[in-house]
Amino acid sequence: MSRPGDRGSVTAELAVALPVLVTLLLAGLTAVNAVATKLRCVDAAREAARAEARGEPGAAAGQRAAPGGAVVSVVRDGDLVRATVRTMVRPLGGRLPGVPVEAYAVAAYEPDQAP
Repeated sequence: MSRPGDRGSVTAELAVALPVLVTLLLAGLTAVNAVATKLRCVDAAREAARAEARGEPGAAAGQRAAPGGAVVSVVRDGDLVRATVRTMVRPLGGRLPGVPVEAYAVAAYEPDQAP
């Protein structure tokens, strides 16, 4: 049997715990989304660096593989090509500040592969 002073305590505990649980769930979903976006950025940077190293337009190749809204930049420095992909992961559909995600890849320039 419950004591008279305990009546309604489960409701109060649930009212306190539920917002915390929802916040943790949203944080977990945002983390999963950030990791998935990071992997897509890594793939896009790799594609961009590879394409530019072969003499093809690397930024276009990277943009095809990048997540929507990402910025792809490719820089050739001597015998190396460096591609960078940057984007933001916006939790709750953009209602909260974004989490920046960046990936880069480096490839050796292949002069014999130019079209």
